[in-house]
Formats: sequence, structure tokens, C-alpha cells
Amino acid sequence: MMGIAALITWLLTAAGGFVLLGTWVAKGGARQSTTTHLPPPVVFGHFLLAVAGLIVWVVYLVADSDALAWIAFALLVPVALLGFTMLARWLPVYRDRASAAQEPPAERHFPVAVVGGHGVFAVATVVLVLLTALGVGGS
Repeated sequence: MMGIAALITWLLTAAGGFVLLGTWVAKGGARQSTTTHLPPPVVFGHFLLAVAGLIVWVVYLVADSDALAWIAFALLVPVALLGFTMLARWLPVYRDRASAAQEPPAERHFPVAVVGGHGVFAVATVVLVLLTALGVGGS
């Protein structure tokens, strides 16, 4: 049951992540090498590792292999680190919203509620995946 809860929080996290990634790309983030505070390798690395982890998690739920649960968790560790890195780099951009820069960074357009929700669901996902891998709440 906890594995399914982790899947649900992971999918909710992914939905928020898609909104943020879509906003960043649509506002030119990948092309703003001088104004964006989020380096494209960090953004896309975060995305690709998260997707890889989600795929492993779905396979874990089908196969019920403890090793896959731990692999999914191991993939979440760099995802979380990259996420915290991006949050730390985004916060000054959010706080500086009042200034009228000629070309504001793409991440200035992130909806604050989506950033917050993405983070809350991400933390819940990491905790649920870890608890599941540890066998807590298992059948």
C-alpha cells in the first residue's frame, strides 16, 4: 500500500515538475545562458533522473523486487540534491521580482504554488520510497 502511495506522490510531483519545466522552456530558459540561474544540465539531469526513477518504481511495483526499490531510492538521492540546488538558485530570483530587468530569467515566471507543491510532494515521495524500501508498512 505504501508503494502505491509513493507512486501517487511521485506522479503528483511529476505533474508539478512538468509545469515548471514547460514554463522554463517556453520562457526561453534553455536559451538564456546569461540570465537564467538554472543551468540546463541541472534542469534536464533532474528531469531525466526523476523519470528513470519513476520507471524503476513502476517496475518495482509489478515485480516486487527489493533491489528495484533501492535502485529507485538511489536515483531519488541525486534528483533531490539537484532539486534543492535549483530551489536555492531560484529563491533569489523570486525575491528579486520587483526589479525590472531587461530580460528576466525564465524561472521568474514559475508559479509559487507549483514550486511549493512540487517540493512538498517530492519530499513525501522520497520518504515513502525509503520507507517502502526498508519494508515499513509492508504486508
